[in-house]
Amino acid sequence: MKSYRILYLLLCLIVFNGCAQKKSKNSNITKYILVRHAEKNISDSSDPDLTAAGILRANNLAEMFKETTIDFVFSTDTKRTIQTATPIAKSKKTEIITYDPRDLYTDDFKLKTNNKTSVIVGHSNTIPDLVNKIIGKQKYKDINEEDYSNLFTITIKGDTITDHLENYN
Repeated sequence: MKSYRILYLLLCLIVFNGCAQKKSKNSNITKYILVRHAEKNISDSSDPDLTAAGILRANNLAEMFKETTIDFVFSTDTKRTIQTATPIAKSKKTEIITYDPRDLYTDDFKLKTNNKTSVIVGHSNTIPDLVNKIIGKQKYKDINEEDYSNLFTITIKGDTITDHLENYN
């Protein structure tokens, strides 16, 4: 009787260990999708709203991510970034988390977003800087002031970090 218990216990440990390994292989991916805010109204305001084209772009972004699981949506605390992030957050039924671009990629942030997919909306100078911090290289320069179509995707799988830049419309 005792040998059956030991055998049963060993079998459970083998099965449990196999399931845990399979799960960690499939879920050990952290993804960051970084975008600059959409077209802003050129005005005297230091915190302008989006233009009609910017609102359309923000809605298109949400549509683009329709089939993507998104766990977090981060935005700086300006009208144009929040207005860009809002359609995404609404479509994913999640809140926008505001951040300070000088202090986002911290250990707490890494822990919170580990094995999750996050969209981060920022500015022409803060998004490339954040991408460079995450990938550990000075690869990207500030985005041209007239360019609102850059989409950076960073995937972290274990110790492997890959980055991809594409233009979207």
